[in-house]
Amino acid sequence: MKFFVDSADVAEIRDLVDTGLVDGVTTNPSLVAKAGRDFFAVLREICALVAGPVSAEVTATAADAMIAEGRKLAAVAPNVTVKVPLTWDGLKACRALSQAGTAVNVTLCFSPAQAILAAKAGATFVSPFVGRLDDIGHDGMALIRDIVTIYRNYPGTIATEVLVASVRHPMHVVDAAKIGAQVCTIPPAVLRQLAKHVLTDKGLDAFLADWKKTGQSIVAG
Repeated sequence: MKFFVDSADVAEIRDLVDTGLVDGVTTNPSLVAKAGRDFFAVLREICALVAGPVSAEVTATAADAMIAEGRKLAAVAPNVTVKVPLTWDGLKACRALSQAGTAVNVTLCFSPAQAILAAKAGATFVSPFVGRLDDIGHDGMALIRDIVTIYRNYPGTIATEVLVASVRHPMHVVDAAKIGAQVCTIPPAVLRQLAKHVLTDKGLDAFLADWKKTGQSIVAG
């Protein structure tokens, strides 16, 4: 499974990229607003930090305007993936941009039917939102399972990758990996939580306490 960082915080992304665990980045207008900086400056910096796809979202709602914005975003760097909403106009924009060779991430997917349309429109990625479905009493992971199952039925036809979004906790990542989704986009705090376990911390504390009792030093020795 590929890990994308869901953030527009350049310092945070840089720190996580240094681990070698990051395969790409996703941004959206809300994340860019939190960064409080010029959008294109942030996008250029992120694209320079990350070798993999960097999703940048259009803000227009009409197809022609989305296509124009998508072309401008794609011109920023070769690894930009243009993000469009899963609306009728978004699907039209996806088709036009993907046919022109631009990678497209179709976002705000909440049903298997929508995911089928995204694949038909040529999406590079489709982003189903698991956390937001969980918030309203639905099973977000059931949606991931359905989309992965459908896409696997057409291995020679559908190349769209399932990009699990709205991830709220480590089990979302684990469950998505079990199902076989190709990508998870993960908030920095959740990505760090993946490495945490109380028994790891407890075991390390015990090892260090025992080593301290020996009075030895690996470096000095």
